[in-house]
Amino acid sequence: MPDLESQLKRWQSAGVLDAETASRIRALESEGATEPGTHAAVAPSIATPAGLKWLVVTGLILGAILLACGVVLFVSAHWDQLGPGGRFFLVLSMVAVFHIAGGLTRSNFEGLSSALHAVGTISTGAAIALVGQIFNIQEHWPTAVLLWALAACAGWFLLRDQAQQTLALLLVPAWIFSELSFRMAGHIGSEVYMGRLWFLWAILYLTFFAHSRRRVVQGILFAASVIAAVYGVVFMLVGWATWSPEQSFIPFGTCVWAWVAFAAAPLAVAAFHGHKGLVPIAAAIAFAIALPWCYSTWTETVHEINGGTHLWTGTRPNLAAHALVAAFAIFLCWWGVRMVSRALVNLGILGFAAAVLWFYFSDIYSELDRSLGLIGLGILFLAGGWALEKMRRRILKRMGPSAPERAITADANGGAL
Repeated sequence: MPDLESQLKRWQSAGVLDAETASRIRALESEGATEPGTHAAVAPSIATPAGLKWLVVTGLILGAILLACGVVLFVSAHWDQLGPGGRFFLVLSMVAVFHIAGGLTRSNFEGLSSALHAVGTISTGAAIALVGQIFNIQEHWPTAVLLWALAACAGWFLLRDQAQQTLALLLVPAWIFSELSFRMAGHIGSEVYMGRLWFLWAILYLTFFAHSRRRVVQGILFAASVIAAVYGVVFMLVGWATWSPEQSFIPFGTCVWAWVAFAAAPLAVAAFHGHKGLVPIAAAIAFAIALPWCYSTWTETVHEINGGTHLWTGTRPNLAAHALVAAFAIFLCWWGVRMVSRALVNLGILGFAAAVLWFYFSDIYSELDRSLGLIGLGILFLAGGWALEKMRRRILKRMGPSAPERAITADANGGAL
């Protein structure tokens, strides 16, 4: 408080703050100082330096990962030495110890408690698989993922922390993907439907949590969604390839449930942000419908070991696929401007650059001499990179402050967060 008082006097003397705003800050900090745990939540920039805060968060995340890996190695090293009863006791203890330790440390160090609970929830997934192995339960691995997702959702409901929320938001679509993948395996077009599922849930998370104040949730989901979107586009570009005459198309009922999973469910979730939240999901659905049909077909005769032959029918992306990917990258950049999200703008610019490079390597580079191809690639990197970076800076300069920055500015001027 003495440091805060000196800073307030200096800001008042410089004309940055008036007396009324300074008195409100003093009252707010006085309330935070009298209530345990309130001060850090009200003014994190004063309570804890930003660099130290992220250092602690990074240490907790790395520590949780290392602890989980150590537990896995310990269990695997002693698994063969234990009987069924000992294995079952070890599995239950592995889950219970971490959650009990997280509950005991929650009042003193909430960050450590969240990390321990996260390790406990991660251990729950391993425990479900191991219990099924111990008692020889009939194998249906998507059900195990469902139980794991329910455990994460229960942890999110009870603890309300970012680690449990992140795990729940990752495991729920993972269960949907697992169930559909199990039912579509071996059918024509299964990769296309899986790619649609990856891509649409990725776009949902990228846009829905763009301005979330839960920075850990936003950061992890953003990274996971970018990877999932890339995999989704690659799977959709596989098209409708067939490798055996006995292959059949996906049953109609399964297709209906697939459309519910990757189209209706994201639309229902996006509706919580109003009609604006539906725009990127609707654009992504249109993109996911059109992209798998942008292909050209080729066939190849495959000779089998027993002397027989069959035709392999494959697909490759055509020019429309390149244009469609580039167009969606431009849309993502435009939507980032509308949402005042620098992350989405940067992602859209990066996606457009990747689409241009993909077109160059697949359609131009192979038609040129090696030296000319390398020269063209160098020009593309230098000139194209300079032009895209200049455009990106111009777009970001014209954008106003993002939603979190506006909230911080409003708070500093006496407004409500």
